[in-house]
Amino acid sequence: MTDTANRPATGFDLTPPSEAERQVLEADLNQEERDVLLHHGTEAPFCGGLLGEKRPGAYCCRLCGLPLFKFETKFESGTGWPSFYAPINEANVKAVEDRSYGMRRVETRCARCDSHQGHVFPDGPPPTGLRYCINSVSLEFVGAGEALRDPLKRGDGNA
Repeated sequence: MTDTANRPATGFDLTPPSEAERQVLEADLNQEERDVLLHHGTEAPFCGGLLGEKRPGAYCCRLCGLPLFKFETKFESGTGWPSFYAPINEANVKAVEDRSYGMRRVETRCARCDSHQGHVFPDGPPPTGLRYCINSVSLEFVGAGEALRDPLKRGDGNA
């Protein structure tokens, strides 16, 4: 039984995966996904498979399946990575200060599994002025009307 305190109004359980669940999730990753999601890497610009995706749907965490962004918030930033001006729910995306490579940035991670997604910058369009610059390999696209993947078998989105 899932603790309702970890299930925000969006209906998704944000309880981190157990060690056994994490091992199962990570076993399904290819090397590039592993490098980005688990080791905070970055895919090459203009190469990601979701850069040109324009269909209605949701962009979910590749590791745990948590919905992170809606297609309505995606915009063309010209940076070479999928960009969004807002997450589906603030609770689903965690911000962490990143001082790597001599820079000061805000890293974005999945709030449930803590996987690296990308970074957020204050140079996006209205209404937020933010640009969530996300690696395609960190995401999986689920088209409108398709069932969300529920690898943790929590009945997410059904609450």
